[in-house]
Amino acid sequence: MTIQRMDNVLIVVDDLDAAIAFFVELGMELEGRAPIEGRWAEQAERVIGLNGVRQEVAMLRIPGGVGGIELAKFHTPKAISTEPKDAPANTLGIRRVMFVVDDIEDVIARLRPHGAELVGTLEQYEDSYRICYVRGPEGIVVALAQQLG
Repeated sequence: MTIQRMDNVLIVVDDLDAAIAFFVELGMELEGRAPIEGRWAEQAERVIGLNGVRQEVAMLRIPGGVGGIELAKFHTPKAISTEPKDAPANTLGIRRVMFVVDDIEDVIARLRPHGAELVGTLEQYEDSYRICYVRGPEGIVVALAQQLG
């Protein structure tokens, strides 16, 4: 048996609107947004091992590609934080999601009004890539890379 594809990465947020706006500005498409309720909520509770779940989710996809980001806002039980909001890159766990973009400086400029700031600096690796980490809403870290040549 082999993996067929990676479907999505879940990011739990408090401000769903701000997170959606950030990823849409990055270039992702909002596929859908809805509360999880009724039969779906009961199944979600069994899958994730929580009771009394009331949440809203948004699915974002890469245009013309596979995979995406699932954003979830938990109304109940309330989301908890297990690390500093602005955790450094060497903190255990998932630290970032990476996207290859056409024009890295343009993407950084478009994300700044959505709260994005560079974690370090924009660097160039030989003649291959320009790369940086950007911290967005909720402390979400996105790596951006622009392939050169």
